Amino acid sequence: MIALPGLLSALAGTALVLAVQLLLLPVLDARRTLWRVLLLGAAVILAWRYMAWRFTDTLAPLGFTVDAFASWSFAILEAGTVVSSTIAFAILTRVRDRSREADANLAWWGAAAPPPRVDVYIATYNEEESVLERTLVGAKLIRHPATRVFVLDDGRRDWLADLCARHGVGYLRRPDNAHAKAGNLNHALSERLAASDAPDFVAILDADFVPHPHFVGRALALFHDPAVGLVQTPQHFFNPDPVQHNLGISTAYPDEQRHFFDNVEPARDAWGIAVCCGTSSMVRVSALEAIGGFPTQSVTEDFLLSLKLAENGLSTVYLNEPLTEGLAPEGLKEYIVQRGRWCLGMMEIVRKVYNPLARNGLPLRHRLSIVDSLLYWTTTFPFRMAGLVFPLLYWWLGVTVVDATVHDVLVYYLPYYLLTIAVLNWISRGLFIPVVNDVAQLLAAWPIMRATASGLLTKGPHRFSVTAKGGDRTRTVVQWPMMRPFLVLFALTVGGLVATLNSDFLFNNAAAAGDGMVVVLFWTIYNLFVLLVAIAACIERPREDRPMRQEARAVTIAGLSGAQPGWLVDLGVAGAQVSGPSGFAAGEPARLDLPTIGSVEAVVDAPTGDGVRLRLEPTPSQREAIIALLHTADAAPGTGRGDLVQMARELARALSS
Repeated sequence: MIALPGLLSALAGTALVLAVQLLLLPVLDARRTLWRVLLLGAAVILAWRYMAWRFTDTLAPLGFTVDAFASWSFAILEAGTVVSSTIAFAILTRVRDRSREADANLAWWGAAAPPPRVDVYIATYNEEESVLERTLVGAKLIRHPATRVFVLDDGRRDWLADLCARHGVGYLRRPDNAHAKAGNLNHALSERLAASDAPDFVAILDADFVPHPHFVGRALALFHDPAVGLVQTPQHFFNPDPVQHNLGISTAYPDEQRHFFDNVEPARDAWGIAVCCGTSSMVRVSALEAIGGFPTQSVTEDFLLSLKLAENGLSTVYLNEPLTEGLAPEGLKEYIVQRGRWCLGMMEIVRKVYNPLARNGLPLRHRLSIVDSLLYWTTTFPFRMAGLVFPLLYWWLGVTVVDATVHDVLVYYLPYYLLTIAVLNWISRGLFIPVVNDVAQLLAAWPIMRATASGLLTKGPHRFSVTAKGGDRTRTVVQWPMMRPFLVLFALTVGGLVATLNSDFLFNNAAAAGDGMVVVLFWTIYNLFVLLVAIAACIERPREDRPMRQEARAVTIAGLSGAQPGWLVDLGVAGAQVSGPSGFAAGEPARLDLPTIGSVEAVVDAPTGDGVRLRLEPTPSQREAIIALLHTADAAPGTGRGDLVQMARELARALSS
């Protein structure tokens, strides 16, 4: 055990970090480069101080032993993550906001010139009508006057052609599916370039992304600079992703991509290395012609598009405004498939197109951008898996992976870890919450590791799956194939603890093990919490197809006994919930008077404790108006910042239910 004077000295660094977190960070402006450099720089210094200690004091002597192999391989994995975070932190030291630039250049082409022609391409393959309907309603409300909307149907569905005709938008299909989405976009572009109203710019939307009315106008404003080839805007989601939903934390913990779009892309833009992310982007047609169209050498044609533009002297810039909103993957399978595809595409780029160490026309900063992304995919996920597996070597085989005293852990690791979490949460408004962040990465770790190996080590072509959207989400589904590895690891961890703590090992070897056993015990307890949450995340709860952004509105509901006022607390295209009215019976016909929409026919689904739940029967025009009300407001849907206290409360409820 540590004596009190030793404990106090060991905690001195931690006390300083806590003082910075509690006293300085709340009053510092996270947008200022100076504070970012100082705080992120301090985190990097502590990280490398920690790694120096790891390699000099905590590893087994080199040799052909299990201890040496385990301790050195884990330390090398950990060092890889520190290299990755060092580059990432360097990028985060600057940030750029282009909203004022967009304000100043909304009509840069001049009053005497016609506005640029913009095509909006909605790429689709197998999405349902309800998914596409939202996007079409939003696209029809785009306010730029010279805009044409086209649905690019790689599923060759006649019903979709009819849907487009009803909504008055263009419909294009091609005879094959060569090169997937990139091929679909190239086919549409070639068709449209031959037309008399050929576009000057092309905006890209996935089938499940609804544009807000100002999407085209705001993005177009940044093309006042002729060197800009592409403008990317953020991707926000009107439904919780599977981790948020399955753990019941959607009101306290943002979606997994929020950090990238709110913090990483603005920082990349400040360094001139913002990247295209596919949907919610706009590209200059002359730039596409200069590089031969949308690139097809990778399944992530978006990132590759930015690199191709950079090689030709054209920049990608980022406008951090909520100009679209989309449907996050609703199931764990889709969530994991999507991330595996992103990783595979990055590996294809490195192997086949832009090796950052090879001779090509990429500027240095874009090479570093590729290295940053490559390290993220190749180090983060293997390290997360190793963090669960390596403690088992101690409990089952007596192998010490980290030979450290508690005193040294408090001196070297704790200040580094706490400052890193504090600074990242200061920058991101609370998006980095231990355990939950680990779970989000662990769920996709094995598929990502497999995609990394496949993309880097094999020539391809590589098969991939399109992220499915829609479908029946009304049942509880246990994803046993995904849960099973976590159940096995949990059982092995608990079994190792029980077997060891109930054997002579603890008593006969405690002196020899020293503090190393205490360190691995705390590590193991943390892993048990992570595994419990990962297991809970594999239970997919029923969900309704309704947006997270809901505002209480005063409404009137009329039934057989007359009209009553109430508050609309939940609204979807097919249903609503009203608080306040009473006396309604299930099956009773009703009318709901919605502001700006009118009187909507309804049937009482069921009375609730404080009101009534309705099944709506809107007319086609009312249905469109409801979609527009729910999905085209100039604001970001969902949760934009983390709330640790609320998240802990909701997570405890999810684990106990």
